Amino acid sequence: MRKVKNSAVGYEWQDVRKNIFTPEEISASDLRVALIGELIKARQDKGITQKQLELLSGVKQPVIARMENGTSIPKISTILKILAPLGKTLAIVPLEK
Repeated sequence: MRKVKNSAVGYEWQDVRKNIFTPEEISASDLRVALIGELIKARQDKGITQKQLELLSGVKQPVIARMENGTSIPKISTILKILAPLGKTLAIVPLEK
């Protein structure tokens, strides 16, 4: 394990996660966090509750809640069902360099 810089309360999280996870795992996690963050923002921008989104999307509210709080990793089909009534979709774009 390489040496990491100490902060006032211990090791910096960015350094620790680089020692625990592979670059691919970090990338996948960052993508999930960004995707769910955008989904939450889209729902809030529309001013609808998770229960209202359930009625619009057909995805049960507890599933939406677990997705939004990060305790489950949703299938792409579930994400698409939720995004459609929010007026959103997924896109494939070039990676930033």
